[in-house]
Amino acid sequence: MNSKLNTRTEGKGADLVLLHGWGVNSGVWQPIAEQLEQLFKVTYIDLPGFGQNNDVLPKTYNMESVAACVAKVIPPQSIVVGWSLGGLIAQHIAVCESDKIKQLVLVATSPKFQKQNEWPGIDPVILQTFSAQLVNNLSKTIERFLAIQAMGSESAKTDIKKIKSSIELYPQANILALTAGLTLLEQIDLRTKLVEFAMPVHWMLGRLDSLVPIKLGEYIKQTLPDNHSVTVFPHASHAPFISHTEEFLADLLAKISV
Repeated sequence: MNSKLNTRTEGKGADLVLLHGWGVNSGVWQPIAEQLEQLFKVTYIDLPGFGQNNDVLPKTYNMESVAACVAKVIPPQSIVVGWSLGGLIAQHIAVCESDKIKQLVLVATSPKFQKQNEWPGIDPVILQTFSAQLVNNLSKTIERFLAIQAMGSESAKTDIKKIKSSIELYPQANILALTAGLTLLEQIDLRTKLVEFAMPVHWMLGRLDSLVPIKLGEYIKQTLPDNHSVTVFPHASHAPFISHTEEFLADLLAKISV
């Protein structure tokens, strides 16, 4: 590890931590930042290799090292909101360092991203294609991934513009982190760990999401204990906090217990 992760904290109140997804950085939270900072002490964390931490990398970039790195800068007993890859990392932290998390909010994320047998998820070919394309054209690959994230949303073009303008305020991600991040999405499976979570867990899913299929919602309702709850945004895709900001905030604030 080069050094400790850089973080940014704004606002006052209960600790709220935001973890972004693959290919972007903490700038992606800009559409909801002001509202949250009026109510919480918000800590923005760029994942290792992303944004302001694009030069901060574990020696071995795997789930254990990345989660440990992130957990070090999370205040104890925080409300942790994790989106996409950030949600996967948040789940791992909830397994290994549960004292850090008072409540877990999981946005458009899954315990297992890759499709397998009857499990709904991303086709393995898509992730493998992105891995191969990264080497040839980093910027275009990120743009394609952003397009997939917004796919299905009525405001897809606007959503992509919002994401791009927000993340361009920070340095571009390290290609080593991007490649390793895709490997995490391909390989990690935390399904058996979810029943162990003692804290309240709220899942926020988009019905039109092509990366995290809506069938996950049924799995949560049918398989997991009562401390897990689910909200499905009927017109949202992979980034409901961007496409449906007001609905997202209303649901988030209704579910968070300070």
